[in-house]
Amino acid sequence: MTIHSVLLAEPRGFCAGVDRAIEIVEKALLKFGAPIYVRHEIVHNNFVVDALKKKGAVFVEDLNDVPPGATLIFSAHGVSRTVQQEAQARGFSIFDATCPLVTKVHVEVAKLHKEGYEFIMIGHKGHPEVEGTLGQIDSGIHLVESVADVASLRPAQTERLAVVTQTTLSVDDTAEILAVVKDKFPTVRQPKQQDICYATQNRQDAVKLLSNQVDIVIVVGSPTSSNSTRLQELAHRMGADSYMVDSATELQPQWFVGKSSVGLTAGASAPEVLVQEVITQLRLMGAVSVRKMNGLLENTKYPLPKGLRSSS
Repeated sequence: MTIHSVLLAEPRGFCAGVDRAIEIVEKALLKFGAPIYVRHEIVHNNFVVDALKKKGAVFVEDLNDVPPGATLIFSAHGVSRTVQQEAQARGFSIFDATCPLVTKVHVEVAKLHKEGYEFIMIGHKGHPEVEGTLGQIDSGIHLVESVADVASLRPAQTERLAVVTQTTLSVDDTAEILAVVKDKFPTVRQPKQQDICYATQNRQDAVKLLSNQVDIVIVVGSPTSSNSTRLQELAHRMGADSYMVDSATELQPQWFVGKSSVGLTAGASAPEVLVQEVITQLRLMGAVSVRKMNGLLENTKYPLPKGLRSSS
């Protein structure tokens, strides 16, 4: 084994939206007791979900699995209007853990829809955030996953056409698709502020810098995490060998043969405890130096819903 040094990406790991979503579940458990029902995994990380299950959170995909009178939390990814309306009609006590940056996209879609806009959404089919955004309106929203998808777009009209995106995409891939959309529909309305969230952008920027300084990049994150997967893909695109692991137990010694420097980062839904476990394992494999990159310090914090704040 030839590992000598580990370079930590800055920033990495939890973002403000994930912090808030997990805190909502934990505060609800403390205030109302178990079980607390959560519609979909609160964030896409197996360690986080398993820890909350042990405390009494029950994760469901179907509202039929939530008993009458229960407390229900919507995941950080957001939900469609249909799910919101059904949950309200069933009389659940509801707390919304949707990331505020996802909510911003929902609000924009609803507002522009009233003004007669159709939408092109850049995102991954089947991802819960995409399902939630598509479900904000009944029709007139077209999902594209790639440059190739743009060619087959046939909106009913092009005078009022707007683009929105999933918040956890690759910044570069999204820019490429958006350029093709603008070429085909020159008057398309772009988001006022880029929909890709600050944390996704910051972590991708850090991986670009990291990848040029190391022989191999390890991304801590679960396979279901879109933003973690994009980090692994980006490191690979930058020319570094790259792997994603859910935990330190998934590290494979053969990955590190002939590699002296290891870059380490974590997706926005991966807790720092998992990063530290990977560092411990890398030290056992020979790493003698662990240092942090210079990087942005994130200090964003989002308020909890009324009813879960300390003063309430």
